Amino acid sequence: MKVFSGRSNPALAEGIANYLDMPLGAMYSGNFSDGEIGVGFEENIRNEDVYIIQSTNPPADNIIELLLMLDAARRASARKVVAVIPYFGYGRQDRKHRPRVPVSARTMLDMITAVGVNRIICMDLHSPQIQGFANVPFDHLYSYIALLARLKEFKWEEKHSVVLAPDMGSARMSQSYAKKLQMGFALIDKRRPSPNKAIVANVVGELADKHVMIIDDMIDTAGTICNAADMAMEKGALDVTCVATHPVFSGKSIEKLSNSPISKIIVCDTIDVPAEKSFDKLEIISVSEVFGESIKRINTGRSLSSLFKF
Repeated sequence: MKVFSGRSNPALAEGIANYLDMPLGAMYSGNFSDGEIGVGFEENIRNEDVYIIQSTNPPADNIIELLLMLDAARRASARKVVAVIPYFGYGRQDRKHRPRVPVSARTMLDMITAVGVNRIICMDLHSPQIQGFANVPFDHLYSYIALLARLKEFKWEEKHSVVLAPDMGSARMSQSYAKKLQMGFALIDKRRPSPNKAIVANVVGELADKHVMIIDDMIDTAGTICNAADMAMEKGALDVTCVATHPVFSGKSIEKLSNSPISKIIVCDTIDVPAEKSFDKLEIISVSEVFGESIKRINTGRSLSSLFKF
């Protein structure tokens, strides 16, 4: 087994390699003068199980780089090529919600499987149904394995706390957290008049005099999270904590979050957060051990499902 990393999230890749007690493999990845990407393995990988770690968050260069690395591994006679994609970009476009639009999640997986990948590992997909778009083994990991220990430190009683789902799409994830943390559950009925814009229509559940924890799979423009936090405080919440797996942080999200009533924002390191996007409320939890343990179990033929049992 050998583990390699693209340029999208080298810190997470290093953490995974450290957990596996092995160095990252030597690999070249750079750009030609016109911007084209060039990659190459700088060590022998013949008959090796090769794990390539690369999130596919913007820019699109990350996707192209992943495809080139996967193709290079197959052409270098790797025994098995596994794509480890902590954040699966373009996962929000998983169906035709109106005429004449693409199913982008399927397109991404078609490209990834076309270059000869043998297995795919992702974390907290925007829609779990995306697994069905690939005809190779697809492991869907959950960030709560890394997050629960931190969240249990809040030690809130059930009658004084509630997990708030900011929309219907995150309801199932939020219910799972509420059950594991022994907290109440509430739901926001959100309407989306246009992409990246959301408004709150109704709130189902009691928020007054409660510690509110908002759970979502990602923070992009932060509109959904900030609207939910504002609504929670209007309904009499004591304070608001936000938990999300993927810190996309696009547009004016940092400004919105900094000025919001949210007291703490906890995210995972599936996407590299540069220094200019760091702020006082932000706390980053590493998922390197989750990915490292998953890779170890896959390589030795052991079950992954026992990882998710608490």
